[in-house]
Amino acid sequence: MEYGLLGLIILIADIYAIYQVMTSGASGMAKIAWALGIIILPVLGFIAWLIAGPRGNKAHV
Repeated sequence: MEYGLLGLIILIADIYAIYQVMTSGASGMAKIAWALGIIILPVLGFIAWLIAGPRGNKAHV
């Protein structure tokens, strides 16, 4: 059961990260690269995205 719950948490985090990447202002190739990294290496890709990933479109005033 522990792996099932942990896997679900990782899946939800990865879906969130991929959504954030796709709605960011990054170029198309960068979005594809980030999404593939998160899909291929779910835990490491998510951690890398948290540290260095593209951010959403936010107005800087």
